[in-house]
Parts: sequence; C-alpha cells; structure tokens
Amino acid sequence: QVQLVESGGGLVQAGGSLRLSCAASGIIFSRSNMNWYRQAPGKQRELVATITTGGSTHYADSVKGRFTISRDNAKNTVYLQMNSLKPEDTAVYYCNGGATLMYWGQGTQVTVSS
Repeated sequence: QVQLVESGGGLVQAGGSLRLSCAASGIIFSRSNMNWYRQAPGKQRELVATITTGGSTHYADSVKGRFTISRDNAKNTVYLQMNSLKPEDTAVYYCNGGATLMYWGQGTQVTVSS
C-alpha cells in the first residue's frame, strides 16, 4: 500500500518560514522523482518543485530563491523548506512521486497572513 503523508503546514505571517515533510512508504523511494505541488482556492494545481533521483532540483519561477526541496533516502522523506513566505503562497501543498506510477499525498494547508 502506497502512502505519501505530508506534514508541517500551518499559519505563518508574511516573511516567515515553514518546512514541509512528506514521508513515503510502499514505493522505491530512492528510484522515485519527487515533487511538491500546490493548489490555491479557485486555481489549478501547479508544480512548485522537483527533485530527481540524482538530486537535481527544479523550481517554479514564483518560488526560486525562496523555497528549497531536498530528500533523505534513508528516511524515505522529501522536504520543502519555504522561506520569505508571501500571502500568495497560501495553498494546499501536495507531495507527489513514484518510480513508475505517480502517487499523491492528502495535502497540507499553508496559510500566509499579510
């Protein structure tokens, strides 16, 4: 049974930081590219950051320089460090990944107040 479980969301003031975690089970994590997506109310889900099996990272332009994706293969966990948060970062953040099929977590709410 595949599970991706996000944690670390919450309410933070603009300029603050949060660190999201996604613990994976049931997939071969070391062979899985992992992604963070987000979906704001009334908007489409968008890709925020990707980390490949080799550790290469890619970011949406809107978060470059503020967010950092990382992974710990020993813990089957991917992280998203979010700094200098803005109200427009408010969204439900989803973990996504897999070696062949891609799976989704249930999401964690991030709310940034102005």
